[in-house]
Amino acid sequence: MKSGPRQYLLGLGGNLGDRVYYIEQAVHSLAALPETDISAISEAFDSNPVGYQEQENFLNLCLSITSVLNPRELLTACLAIEANLGRVRTIKDGPRTVDIDLLFHEDGKVELPDLTLPHPRWQERGFVVFPLRHLLQDPALAKDPTWDWLRAKVASLPVDGSGLRPWHGPTPWIKPTR
Repeated sequence: MKSGPRQYLLGLGGNLGDRVYYIEQAVHSLAALPETDISAISEAFDSNPVGYQEQENFLNLCLSITSVLNPRELLTACLAIEANLGRVRTIKDGPRTVDIDLLFHEDGKVELPDLTLPHPRWQERGFVVFPLRHLLQDPALAKDPTWDWLRAKVASLPVDGSGLRPWHGPTPWIKPTR
């Protein structure tokens, strides 16, 4: 694994309280990590719950970051951000203020006791695949050969998007360009 800044693709979601607020705070918290920059953010999607059904819809998106943190350090930081934003783990696939999933790392596979990259279930989750398709077309990533394999894989996946709707509400985590 190389030293220096690394590129990661993350998934964010949440369905408790003010979903927009929690996603915005998670994005700002990620950007505030040491030597970490957000390079691209996907469209957001309103999505039906997967697994545990007795809960509100989720707001989901994907983003790309560049960070000097290694995968374990980034996982630890993401778990701390979730906790700071009120995430409580009680029910598998249950409601949460915010969830930050590490999906991919530019170096490919990572196998740690508490972290596997690529995320083992990313292909099964429309709420990951659809935002990921959008993210990989962002100008910041579209010509990056690091992700060519993933672009091809995502384009070929027959994922059911019936529980997903493009989010047309506020997106304060995306700053207007000048």
